[in-house]
Amino acid sequence: MTEKLKILFLCTGNSCRSQMAEAWTDKLKGDQFEAYSAGVAPKPIDPRAVTAMAEAGIDVSRQKSKDIDSLGNMEFEYVVTLCDNAKESCPFSRPEPGCCTGDSMIPQDSRKMQRMKRRP
Repeated sequence: MTEKLKILFLCTGNSCRSQMAEAWTDKLKGDQFEAYSAGVAPKPIDPRAVTAMAEAGIDVSRQKSKDIDSLGNMEFEYVVTLCDNAKESCPFSRPEPGCCTGDSMIPQDSRKMQRMKRRP
């Protein structure tokens, strides 16, 4: 079995968008990706996100907001920032440019893939 690519959805509160992105990734591409979400200043899950996802048939009611620091030194192939605050606060360094295609979330050449690591 091929190792799943780790993807992190990062936002400020980890209360809505990033939780939804993690859940949708698990639902639609769970065979290819191991999805995570976190926030730079976590807040409780927004009940509107729980309601919206329930309407789509996905239960996120048991998910908890996580602080980026709770992920320790975990490495990711992809880090998706969902707001400017998260982008500016993102503790991950960027991989070599041009190693991935913009149309799909699959690397063009997985040998060129560099894991995103926390900055020292």
